[in-house]
Amino acid sequence: MTTLVRVLIADELSPRAIDIFRSRGVEVDVQTGLAKPGLLKIIAGYDGLAIRSTTRADKDVIAAGSRLKVIGRAGIGVDNIDIPSATARGIVVMNTPFGNSITTAEHAIALLFAAARQIAAADASTQAGKWEKNRFMGVELYAKNLGLIGCGNIGALVAERALALKMKVLAYDPFLSAERAVKLGVEKVELEDLLARADAISLHAPITDKTRNILSAEAIARTRRGVIIVNAARGGLVDEVALRAALDAGHVGAAGFDVFATEPATQSPLFGAPNFIATPHLGASTNEAQENVALQVAEQMSDFLLTGAVANALNMASISAQEAPRLRPFVDLIDKLGTFAGQIADDGLEAIEIEYEGEVARLNTRPLTATALAALIRPLMPDVNMVSAPVVLKEHGTPLTESRRDSSPTYESLIRIKVMTGGRWRGLAGIVSAGIAKIVEVKDVALEADFRPVMLLINNLDKPGFIGALGTLLGAANINIATFHLGRQAVGEDAIAIVGVDQDVPDAIQQKLRALPHVRYVKVLKFPG
Repeated sequence: MTTLVRVLIADELSPRAIDIFRSRGVEVDVQTGLAKPGLLKIIAGYDGLAIRSTTRADKDVIAAGSRLKVIGRAGIGVDNIDIPSATARGIVVMNTPFGNSITTAEHAIALLFAAARQIAAADASTQAGKWEKNRFMGVELYAKNLGLIGCGNIGALVAERALALKMKVLAYDPFLSAERAVKLGVEKVELEDLLARADAISLHAPITDKTRNILSAEAIARTRRGVIIVNAARGGLVDEVALRAALDAGHVGAAGFDVFATEPATQSPLFGAPNFIATPHLGASTNEAQENVALQVAEQMSDFLLTGAVANALNMASISAQEAPRLRPFVDLIDKLGTFAGQIADDGLEAIEIEYEGEVARLNTRPLTATALAALIRPLMPDVNMVSAPVVLKEHGTPLTESRRDSSPTYESLIRIKVMTGGRWRGLAGIVSAGIAKIVEVKDVALEADFRPVMLLINNLDKPGFIGALGTLLGAANINIATFHLGRQAVGEDAIAIVGVDQDVPDAIQQKLRALPHVRYVKVLKFPG
């Protein structure tokens, strides 16, 4: 007897998406507007959950979904899904990352026009019967410099539209290659240059530790007087208090925001500011975009539930049932190697090389490479997944080289990842030993180390006293050393220490480590479970 496959649609989706499920033989129930208790009561009866941004698939919902196999988000943002909990339960989380790109780009341009010509204030004044023709003096966008902070998929679409308006486009993006910039017709610049030259700034970056408040009070102070600032990307990219002060002072000429640090934004430091325009996160709110993402999520979820095919998954690589047993340990290894390499790419990713040696080179390495790229990019773009990572890399023009060797000099199988960052190559290699991922090489220095949740990577000159000084410093800070592995090129030359610790290492302790004699580089590495 065939078990019926059932999907719960908990947020509004297009009727055509419902038709897709049913035409594929999937039973669908539509129950929108459920409060959490109601969702907890029924979720155990479903194999799939389709949502937008309203329904929260938190750890309680996931725990109650005893049959759940997949959660599909019609859209890109997955802040409302507890991905670690889903992963722990073996539930695939998928989104539709590219279905609303054009709509979001158009909204950014709309905000730019509205801010430049004071459309909202002029509309309110005119409809109030004031006819204040001389009050609203706008600025032309023609021949002005538009600075893009982030030039991925959506940023590139904004650039294309700005160039059609005869604007000059400056782009700051650590992933953007010189070749890709030329192809897009934009000038690749550093952030300082962009701040100094832009007449208008539009943000198109993800929210990460590196991008949070990227337009801080100090950054805003370095912009041109009268600059227009548009944010249709993520709340938290701009210091809202600092921007309000700059609007009040007239340093920032106008601003248009679709996203806010806290949403729903029922109040904000920006509300009521002069020449400020706000919309309630409408970037993806067009009929076309909503239709696209709804149809995509229905197709993806149906494919997975009926055939096992995986697309746009955020927590697993695309691996067939036949390949899974052999690939699984190497997926774990390359995910950890990519996470390691992404954290030491301090100056952006300029090029990537992945080498497969031995038996692993004869396997299907495509999901391995996708896993590595997602792990590499994730420190800068948390929303990236194993499917979208190669697309993101291609969009930014970052060169990727893969090589395979049928044999390895020392091991049955070895994977090596190299990244060019700041004009320098940094590399590491790893193996699977007794089913466990291990590091066997860092910066051409041989050593063997297990991965730990928190690790210290230290590059120093091989001189007496370093190990003692390191242990003393960590001990004084009450940081326990769990594992300690050393390697060196030669006596007195470069040495590498990988130290597994049981506690996080505060910035102040890292600074003390960097101040130790002969220490060249210190990095705290973290490997989430």
